[in-house]
Amino acid sequence: MFLKKITLAAAITALTSTTALACEINGRVSIVGNEFPAIQTVGAGAKECQGGEVNTNLTADHQKINLAGMQGDPAEYTSAIIANSSIVALMNDDVIRPLDDLVAKHGGNLKKNQLITIDGKIMAVAFMANAQHLVYRKDILEEIGVEPPKTYEEMLEAAKMIRDKGILENPVGGAYKSGWNLAQEFNNMFLGFGGQHFKPGTAEPNINSEAGIKALEMMKALSEYMNPDFLTHDSNATNAEYRAGNVALMNMWGSRAATLTTAEGVPQEVIDGFAIAGPMTVGGGETPASTLWWDGWTVAKNIPDEEAEATFIAMNHAIRPDILSDDNVAIQAVWLIDGYEPTEKAIGVFEAANAGTIPYPMLPYMGLMHTALGNELADFMQGKESAEQALADVEAAYTAAAKEKGFLQ
Repeated sequence: MFLKKITLAAAITALTSTTALACEINGRVSIVGNEFPAIQTVGAGAKECQGGEVNTNLTADHQKINLAGMQGDPAEYTSAIIANSSIVALMNDDVIRPLDDLVAKHGGNLKKNQLITIDGKIMAVAFMANAQHLVYRKDILEEIGVEPPKTYEEMLEAAKMIRDKGILENPVGGAYKSGWNLAQEFNNMFLGFGGQHFKPGTAEPNINSEAGIKALEMMKALSEYMNPDFLTHDSNATNAEYRAGNVALMNMWGSRAATLTTAEGVPQEVIDGFAIAGPMTVGGGETPASTLWWDGWTVAKNIPDEEAEATFIAMNHAIRPDILSDDNVAIQAVWLIDGYEPTEKAIGVFEAANAGTIPYPMLPYMGLMHTALGNELADFMQGKESAEQALADVEAAYTAAAKEKGFLQ
């Protein structure tokens, strides 16, 4: 499958203004997606439409339910909000429809770089860019007399100083929850060490390598400065640790940055000390140990055409340019919407794009690799097996799944 890449560094700069869209629909709209603020805004925007029923299910478990919810006939969900990782599973199971006709009819406001084109067909509409990058406490780093780390090795050094000086016992945060999150942290580190998930031009796994071992060793070293329950911490739990003042350094999503210190009860020293920077490198490499993402929406295949049209109109209304007139909305994301003007909270994602961060691999079998990583790496992180054994387990699990799906013989 050929998947056309989006040049996000360019996509987040060439932005102009346009007029608001009216929203009258005739049909059912049912949306499934993640729960962070920018997506909540999109869901709320779709609900503004009149003439039809619009429902949303925004949950951290969206990737566990979106495929099953679109496989029925008719599909339970008429739209899944996805990213450049999760669209692949929907494509593989043929549950989303090409949008070319709907774009031609209703998408005159959309820019070319928002149209996710796969095998020559528009399969999704992107509305924001994202990446993981450094979030830190500038006051604590000033207290120990160090600059914000540009490498993971420097993060480890700073963490040791913070602990040794008795400032924080577990100064590093990370979304290392077993499953999807742990796998994503490995992907970041693995790419930073120059790894390639698959042998060139094939679906054969290629992670049981020097880059894979080094990635796991760095992750284990970082975990020594994390909350002992780090394998239960997703982005929400990691952010809660930061908000509570327990974390001084973490790798976090840009989509979370704007609202990280706006929750009720955040101590003033955490608010005042909040700062962000671009993604870090590792192992002397120049490629950031991160991945570049887009988030967008799709339209289900197994629904009547009138519901598909209603869904497109509602979702397009939800990302209309005039939503950016609300300052609270404007800071929620690096929007790929006409009229977006970057804020200070967007600097981490911009730096990720400009530093040559690698886009998350949009390959039909990458989801199987991600699942295998999430299922097999926890034993290493708990000290129950070697890095080599953990990676061998990943390759075995991936190979079995890839053969079942026909990607490997």
